[in-house]
Amino acid sequence: MATTTSQVAEICAAARKAARVLGSIDTYTKNAALLAISRALRECVPEILEANELDLAAGAQADIGDALLDRLRLDESRIADIAHAVEAIAALPDPVGEVIDGHRLPNGLDIRKVRVPLGVVAVVYEARPNVTIDAAALCLKSGNAIVLRGSSTAAHSNAVLASLAGQAVIDAGLPPGCVGLIAGNGREELAELARQEGVVDLLIPRGGEGLKAALEEVATVPVMYAASGICHVSVDASADFGMAKAIVMNAKTQRPGVCNAAETLLVHSGIAPAFLPGMLRELAAVGVELRVDERARSLAGELDASLIDAAAQDWETEYLSMRIAVAVVDSVGEAIDHIERYGSGHSEAIVTGDTAAARAFQRGVDAACVYVNASTRFTDGGEFGMGAEIGNSTQKLHARGPIGLRELCTFKYLVEGAGHVRA
Repeated sequence: MATTTSQVAEICAAARKAARVLGSIDTYTKNAALLAISRALRECVPEILEANELDLAAGAQADIGDALLDRLRLDESRIADIAHAVEAIAALPDPVGEVIDGHRLPNGLDIRKVRVPLGVVAVVYEARPNVTIDAAALCLKSGNAIVLRGSSTAAHSNAVLASLAGQAVIDAGLPPGCVGLIAGNGREELAELARQEGVVDLLIPRGGEGLKAALEEVATVPVMYAASGICHVSVDASADFGMAKAIVMNAKTQRPGVCNAAETLLVHSGIAPAFLPGMLRELAAVGVELRVDERARSLAGELDASLIDAAAQDWETEYLSMRIAVAVVDSVGEAIDHIERYGSGHSEAIVTGDTAAARAFQRGVDAACVYVNASTRFTDGGEFGMGAEIGNSTQKLHARGPIGLRELCTFKYLVEGAGHVRA
């Protein structure tokens, strides 16, 4: 059942009321609440899987595609991973009250820059029921109330997960309304949520370019986009072939339906004749569709007939599937230029044995995460030691990269004097 726009306002108002309490709740109580979520997940696996099966059946009937079905699917292992992520968040230091900076002025005033919660965070996401729990745990640990708005694709899964989490944290001592869920997938509800000025402090959309465009049209609250990942792996002239093949295969095939999977392979012309034929064969052998430029095709040998000529849009497409675009470049600089033109600012990697090339890539590539001799698949809050993440920000303000606990906080200045007045 869809949520009406009046109910959207009510859910946000309840979150606002809860946020005023959450900001001053002690770390012990917040951690206890998170551990209560973890226990509820582990104890209610059959209920969660039953709801998820309804979503998977509906998704298959609607032919949403393998990538979305993979994002949507829960099993005992994935639920255990979600529960473990919540426990990891509980074990992290509480960012609230952390002193970022502090000093005494010559006039004797003491100034401290202290981390504080944002207040109410709204998260809009598509077909990823794990985000329901990851986002709730991160927001609550950082002292924020959360309003969740998942897609209709995961409606049953999200409803069960949000209900379990909401009740668990209330039982553990957090205020009612601190976890709210907006049901349905209507544009009116999305617009209403995005216009909750003075109530919602930050809205984080986690989805594709369509969701981003929809919000850009209507949002009046601050928005931090966890947007698409058009990620590249650049294989430099000095790359170790074995390392390069392992990184390319991992970045493309380990989980192709996620935003940190590689969508484009760039190979230096100096090693392309020796490296590229074998790399293309390995990718094709595991079912990767190859979209290539003219120079890559000329090196493909017996694979030539199965290749697809890359069109202009292939270089700027987030496939989220077993498909990759392949180009030959003449230098690290040309690879950087290609990434500058087509990349989304998410995650970029170079495989190289040349320190100068590595440093040039690190300095020249403008992305949230830049890798040397490692897969783009590591761009993840859990992998970065954040416990989990709400998404990966491709913006530069106010956070960039994985959105974890500290990224869900702002700061204020605490100034203490002894009767000071300004002359």
